[in-house]
Amino acid sequence: MAEQITLKIDEVDITVPPGTSILDAALGAGIEIPHLCHDPEWCLPPTGSCRLCLVEVEGSEALVPSCCHPAATGMVVHTETEELVEIRRMLIGLFLSVHPADCLTCEQAGDCTLQDHAYQLGVKRPDYVGEPILPEPLYDGSPIVYDYSKCILCGRCVEVCHNVNVTGAIDFMGRGFYTRVGPPAGASRLESVCTECGNCIDACPTGALSFAGAQGGGRAWEMDRIVTVCPYCGVGCRIVLHTRDNRLVKVTAGPGRGVCHGQLCVKGRFGFDFINHQDRLTQPLIRRNGELTPATWDEALDFVAARFTEIKQTAGPDAIAAMASAKCTNEENYVMQKFMRAVIGTNNVDHCARLCHASTVVGLTRAFGSGAMTNAVGDLDAADAIFVIGSNTTECHPVIGTAIKRATQRGVPLIVADPRAIELTDYAAVHLRQKHGTDVALINGLIHVILEEGLEDNDFIAQRTEGFEDLRAAVGPYTPEMPAKITGVPAEDIIRAARIYAEALAASIIYAMGITQHTSGTDNVLALANLAMLTGNIGRPGTGVNPLRGQNNVQGACDLGALPNVLPGYQKVDDDELRAKFEAAWGISLPAEPGLTIVELHNVALEGKLKALYVMGENPMLSCPDQRHVEETLRALDLLVVQDIFLTETAQFADVILPAAGFAEKHGTFTNTERRVQRVRKAIEPPGEAREDWHILCDLASRMGYEMTYSSAADIQDEIASLTPIYGGITYDRLDEGSLQWPCPDSEHPGTPILHTDKFSRGLGKFHPVEFAPAKELPDDEYPFLLSTGRMLQHFHTGTMTRRSQVLDDLVPRGAIEIHPEDAARLGVADGEPVTVTSRRGEIQIAAQVTDRVAPGETFLPFHFHEAPANRLTIAALDPVAKIPEFKVCAVRIEKA
Repeated sequence: MAEQITLKIDEVDITVPPGTSILDAALGAGIEIPHLCHDPEWCLPPTGSCRLCLVEVEGSEALVPSCCHPAATGMVVHTETEELVEIRRMLIGLFLSVHPADCLTCEQAGDCTLQDHAYQLGVKRPDYVGEPILPEPLYDGSPIVYDYSKCILCGRCVEVCHNVNVTGAIDFMGRGFYTRVGPPAGASRLESVCTECGNCIDACPTGALSFAGAQGGGRAWEMDRIVTVCPYCGVGCRIVLHTRDNRLVKVTAGPGRGVCHGQLCVKGRFGFDFINHQDRLTQPLIRRNGELTPATWDEALDFVAARFTEIKQTAGPDAIAAMASAKCTNEENYVMQKFMRAVIGTNNVDHCARLCHASTVVGLTRAFGSGAMTNAVGDLDAADAIFVIGSNTTECHPVIGTAIKRATQRGVPLIVADPRAIELTDYAAVHLRQKHGTDVALINGLIHVILEEGLEDNDFIAQRTEGFEDLRAAVGPYTPEMPAKITGVPAEDIIRAARIYAEALAASIIYAMGITQHTSGTDNVLALANLAMLTGNIGRPGTGVNPLRGQNNVQGACDLGALPNVLPGYQKVDDDELRAKFEAAWGISLPAEPGLTIVELHNVALEGKLKALYVMGENPMLSCPDQRHVEETLRALDLLVVQDIFLTETAQFADVILPAAGFAEKHGTFTNTERRVQRVRKAIEPPGEAREDWHILCDLASRMGYEMTYSSAADIQDEIASLTPIYGGITYDRLDEGSLQWPCPDSEHPGTPILHTDKFSRGLGKFHPVEFAPAKELPDDEYPFLLSTGRMLQHFHTGTMTRRSQVLDDLVPRGAIEIHPEDAARLGVADGEPVTVTSRRGEIQIAAQVTDRVAPGETFLPFHFHEAPANRLTIAALDPVAKIPEFKVCAVRIEKA
């Protein structure tokens, strides 16, 4: 470790690491030096352009900009001399000479760095008169407004766009007095590569960049600011909700906050209109004479309690099932599974993890003993190679996507395996463009090359694993030429990728639903675990097998027992000793037989064995495969209860609807993709009579004769900690100080950023030989195209929230199916023209998007649009172990509409 540097700033001795700037050294010691162009919390390279941070260094002939002048041992620095103060006053005056004097009406007033410095330095009016710049705000698309008259050309927005978001959508344009910030000349922002993340807004010190939707919403001092967690993907970005008069005005992310380090994506910043939307459910509804009509809470809950009790008595507890929710808090999922097990008496509780990462839980548990992401997101900074497979990271987990792009800028080689040409392929050292459903063959091919060239980690294999010889025998036939024939990936690319991964000192695997949503999903996950163990890339910084969870709390819902085979903390329901612990705590006998998964319960309902379904915060009409089959299921039920914030496509079939509070209207916790538990905080009151989900569940339990008396969400977390070892040391008091990553077994434990450091959770890691098997339904003469489904940047899941957010729906108001230009030409279809897409299960009409992002013969369809639901087409073929549907492969026919 390099020797530390000690210097003196304003008579204070300060010790810092080598390479620290004077400004960072001063700020770290609590000494404020005015600055505008540099923002240390973003970790941006300094530009030294504003000159406000000039300081005096003894022995130096001239004043130096502290942001870009390195600290040195023995240096003596003065930051507040009379000369420096006068220079800063002059500089602020120069800025103000061409700046509009509209602080009385400026949206940024009270939160403007330029205004703060002018106040601190006593600059009431400029001593200079510059050529005025007339305010002409540019509304270039719905989210972001650029007012050049307020721009001081500090360059922060440009630096963030280029070096943090790694997009490069904006830069300085023009010369001299006419210099502007914007996209390439002649292009609008919407025509540029801008992702509308809005991080430039947070970087701007003067309000030259702002959110159009917040204009007129209130001044900075009129708003309350609540720190909470984003409700979209599994990254778990910390966000700040700015509220006024019980309405959400805007969302920001202070630099340095949480896992995202101040970044947000377009959804995390602009996707929140749904909270205040007029479509919100505000009172209970009961179906009477075929119509949903308003009811009181007493009427609704008494009705549900009576019907559940009747069905339980006549058909048995297993005739009732529930869907918990990855969008609800940990506490609410805990209470839901407790309600089903202790009150109803069944293990029939599942949630959408079944549809996205069930194969991860099964596969990684078999291989490692734990079914979760092994490393922290920040570990990507320590990786020497990154292998992304089955993850369109920049669209589905954008903040992690930018971390991967930043890694490539540092020279880290990136391997991308994806059938589509996604954004990350532009940054890849090698793109393995495999055919859909051929991942096992591809990964086995990589393993074969590593073994053939002697690149395996023999010490790690010998000391920390078992079953290696079985793996060696299984991959023997997978010479590069064999998977090349199966996958369509050239053999030389397989060899090159294997060498990059195996030769790296620390290599990280990143994957998502392109791996899991297959009938071979569990085998895909096991193959990746084999690859990591083979090379010793487990248990160290920069390594690991890292599944990216799709929703904000899908990890937490799994952790807290919203699964049919495990109690909270993955404690098996059929383990008598573990079950007895919960029986003692809950004061009731619990069922030992594992329950039904989401897809299985549809079949059982059609057989007449499932009578009632309780859906909390899920929308199976759009999220489950084979929509026609799902509709038949819902119609076959004797009782459907839906608890949600909107009248979803599923709720339209309900007998009773219970209005729930949204994420901004309650306290709780979410657990992100890297096992990080974070506090969710209430910012506003729920609309009308809507209630928090756990309140509803406790009230319903009481009416059925079982008391669940909690005074707060913190109370529930305390019970979770008492019964769930991996959450044993997690309390609200600790979380208010900062997040914790499980396992965190006791109150003194700091949390666990990296799993399996010394040994695997199961003891030895286990190699599992897996063989390639084709997808269940492949193209043929009648249905000649392969269809894959997935997400896009601007929308989320079933679209319930994002389609009700003006910015997001303005950006992408309707869906489209991606078709290769060769296929489009053969079909006589032009870009934007409507087509009919038909599978063996149904058909939709949708616009064609002609693009070479997909390969010939293959198509891609986003699943967010109820007007053209992707799952009207998909097949309900299941992974035999994890019971996850094959959303990524089915056969379709496309015709010009």
